[in-house]
Amino acid sequence: MTTSRAAELVRKAGDPQRATFLELFFDLVFVLALAQLSRGLAEDLGWSGAFRTLVLLGAMWWVWSSTAWLTDRTDPQRPLIQALVIATMVGSLVMAAAVPEAFGDTGLIFAGAYVAVQLGRGLVLVAVLRGHELQRHGVRGLFWYGLSALPWIAGALVHGTARGALWALAVVLDHTAGRIGFPTPGAGRTPSQDLVISGEHLSERYRQFFIIALGELILVTGLALSSSGFAPAGAAAFGVSIATTVLLWRIYIYRAGQVLAEAIAVSADPVRLAGSASYAHLAMVAGVVAAAVGDELVIAHPLGHTPLAWIAVILGGPALYLAGRARFEHAVFGRVSRSRPIGILALAALTPAMLPLPPVVVAAAAALVLTGIAISDAARARRRPPEPPSPPR
Repeated sequence: MTTSRAAELVRKAGDPQRATFLELFFDLVFVLALAQLSRGLAEDLGWSGAFRTLVLLGAMWWVWSSTAWLTDRTDPQRPLIQALVIATMVGSLVMAAAVPEAFGDTGLIFAGAYVAVQLGRGLVLVAVLRGHELQRHGVRGLFWYGLSALPWIAGALVHGTARGALWALAVVLDHTAGRIGFPTPGAGRTPSQDLVISGEHLSERYRQFFIIALGELILVTGLALSSSGFAPAGAAAFGVSIATTVLLWRIYIYRAGQVLAEAIAVSADPVRLAGSASYAHLAMVAGVVAAAVGDELVIAHPLGHTPLAWIAVILGGPALYLAGRARFEHAVFGRVSRSRPIGILALAALTPAMLPLPPVVVAAAAALVLTGIAISDAARARRRPPEPPSPPR
């Protein structure tokens, strides 16, 4: 039997579905987190740096995503839920502060904060949701987070390749568990049809996180311009970087970004659609992090030879973003505009030609590809009435 306290904590059908100021407050931590990740990638522009950044981003994203789903199912106006969100924010801030040396001296701090956030939150939810179905979900989460805690902590106690391998295993465990419904001995798995989600709330949360990512891109760009001394070449590179940021926003919002809530509402499997949208946003955010590294490099060194690693982030960031955006579009409309894969192929095809050119020209080439996609979107909008969402079945 559901206890009255548990029933009070669960979000009800008539409750407001918009994101709260508390959730926006929580998001501020991730400006720092993304800035730290881009800085770390800039300092190690190789395969190992990209791998480490991806592992750390996967962990930070899972904390944010699991919190978004928590506040979607529970009432964030309740003091206990607010306390959980604030405690998660503090733990996330510790993780973000530990990111630069997470594969060095602060590894145990990063892993310990992650494990404390996930297990501590789960223990509280299991205790307070006694008698409610969400308690079983909390039990399943505790089981899987307990499993992933082993490679997280073990990885923090070793160094080098072993830490990367163990932490990658931990991230894969957590993400895989979420995708398959946290199957747990004695508790089963979470059936997607038993989960009631608010499309309006989740879609707004995804938009807000993407805006946070663009905010980090603007922060890095502004700091790079300030450090450049406003030299003419640096100012030109700044203009290209800002244009790229605007184009990333424009391509995101047209049109899947506007109608995700409607797509979730009409989907035959809204939980699966919301999960697909989550990973599409993860890919887009990873692309923005790479683009931030490229912008910082271009503004600091706009002229001269462009190393291949620089080209990889200057062109690869937008390409990764477009790949995530294509997946997002497919989740909402069940199809992908031709401009998305064409843009990815164009960015790949440009790579050899960019080797002898200065960084600012490489960045301008990426901006031109994005401009072509934005123009294609605008032309499509003029020729046809607004397309209703039609998620795949």
